[in-house]
Amino acid sequence: MAQSTETDWVSRFADEVIAEAERRAPGKPIVCASGLSPSGPIHLGNLREVMTPHLVADEIKRRGYDCVHILSWDDYDRFRKVPAGIDPSWAEHIGKPLTSVPAPPGSEYANWAEHFKAPMVAAMEQLGIEVHPISQTLQYTSGAYRDQILFAMRERERIDAVLDRYRTKEKAGGEKAGTEKAAKAKAQETQARQQKGKKLDEAEAAAAEAAAEGSGAAGEDDGSGAGAGYFPYKPYCSVCGTDFTTVTGYDDETTDLAYVCRCGHAETVRLSEHNRGKLVWKVDWPMRWAYEGVVFEPSGVDHSSPGSSYVVGGQLVKEVFGGEQPIGPMYAFVGISGMAKMSSSKGGVPTPEDALQIMEAPLLRWLYARRKPNQSFKIAFDQEIQRLYDEWDALERKIADGSAQPADAAAYRRATRTAAGELPRTPRPLPYRTLASVVDITTGHAEQTLRILRDLDPENPIGSLDEARPRLDRAENWISTQVPVEQRTRVREEPDTELLGSLGETERESLRLLLEGLDEHWSLDGLTTLVYGVPKLQAGFPADAKPTPELKAAQRSFFALLYRLLVGRDTGPRLPTLLLAVGADRVRRLLAV
Repeated sequence: MAQSTETDWVSRFADEVIAEAERRAPGKPIVCASGLSPSGPIHLGNLREVMTPHLVADEIKRRGYDCVHILSWDDYDRFRKVPAGIDPSWAEHIGKPLTSVPAPPGSEYANWAEHFKAPMVAAMEQLGIEVHPISQTLQYTSGAYRDQILFAMRERERIDAVLDRYRTKEKAGGEKAGTEKAAKAKAQETQARQQKGKKLDEAEAAAAEAAAEGSGAAGEDDGSGAGAGYFPYKPYCSVCGTDFTTVTGYDDETTDLAYVCRCGHAETVRLSEHNRGKLVWKVDWPMRWAYEGVVFEPSGVDHSSPGSSYVVGGQLVKEVFGGEQPIGPMYAFVGISGMAKMSSSKGGVPTPEDALQIMEAPLLRWLYARRKPNQSFKIAFDQEIQRLYDEWDALERKIADGSAQPADAAAYRRATRTAAGELPRTPRPLPYRTLASVVDITTGHAEQTLRILRDLDPENPIGSLDEARPRLDRAENWISTQVPVEQRTRVREEPDTELLGSLGETERESLRLLLEGLDEHWSLDGLTTLVYGVPKLQAGFPADAKPTPELKAAQRSFFALLYRLLVGRDTGPRLPTLLLAVGADRVRRLLAV
């Protein structure tokens, strides 16, 4: 099949993946993969782990290839720590599989993992992301990996030798060297450069954040440290349910495995029948690459360190498991306006579900599709979302008239539709900032909102609020959940007689000119012309004259006066929208001089 003529990063990766898949296993389904641990809120940074292979797999499907995107839920991982905001008593469950930990208080779900999986599953459905989900709890407890586990135990010396190439060494005196020390040194160097005002590129900044937080994979458990030798398998205790266990012996012939637990329990199990344990992560990941035949899987920039599970896994899958490491990019972090890199171990991090409350699914997809995976970006939950929507609407206009750049057009198509079809969209996509201003002023009152929206375009009035949904609902959610109460618009109930009485003749004349032009200009475009034109008329210029610096200053003063008289402060929503929302009669009452 022919390569795509698209010029975006997704098409380039799809070309590489198809070629690689045909080299490895011609004629077989192409496997793209993601992995998520439901250890806490699955945030917008984690979404990149899923969105990147989704976009590539979707492009491959568009070309007619058989492609599957598997999503491994790492729900058999250990519960590591209690996130912020959760009852500290949950610490008693540390060390248990996530599917064996009770859900947070008040949850409707059966366990901790299901509680945090559910919002992500719902968000993926809205976003048009189709995956083949794999529960690692089910895989391990059903015995699906039994042969792979027994093989890894037989080959434990070879695995240990590979891991030993990357392990952090202890120097005399206890000072750690190796990857961990290098990461910290890199973080300190970067911080020093920042303090001196030197600009970092995006990849360097993202890597520094990872190093500073200690998120490099060199510190992950690889199964070493047990006195009886190296074992890549970690059993969960049959009494307390945790993995605070130490393997004390293993017989390759009988597969008898002896272990002791911190709780005092000790037993011997037959590993050929035992289903309550798992391979340590640095061995588990490459085992699954070979087991699933994964061709494409991205990984976070924190996996770029020399001792990371991705780097070590590449050696293990080739030298031990007889497979090949997936191809795929390192992806940079996703931030929130005004926030540092997110971590799912911290409370209150925004999730895809949170983002979809305030923005439509195609817009959220677009944020990931338009940036190369190694480019970091931020998602706006503040006023910046209005500018973002303006940019999106401008792109739609360029798409409509054929003036969009090829890469921008490709990102737009990936945002608005998948191989399975087009995503739902708003029939009348009115400007987001206008909708936000209207619902801010009306506090969501449906009849008032409809009246104002009808007045936006009298030549082609909106007939129902449903025509403006779901964008209208997203704007209303943004106002109610993200804009502080003190920043919301409250129109005066009565005129500010004191301020009106203090005005000079020039200011009084500007108000009279505005009120005289209301009826003739009662539309969004008309009122825009009117409010910008009053200072021009006062200065003796026509309403369509280009503003000079002096006129701009006069306009700013006029706008501030209107805001003080209408909402009691110097700024507010765009004045044309505000005037429409307040209504002509009320405007006359509040501005009459």
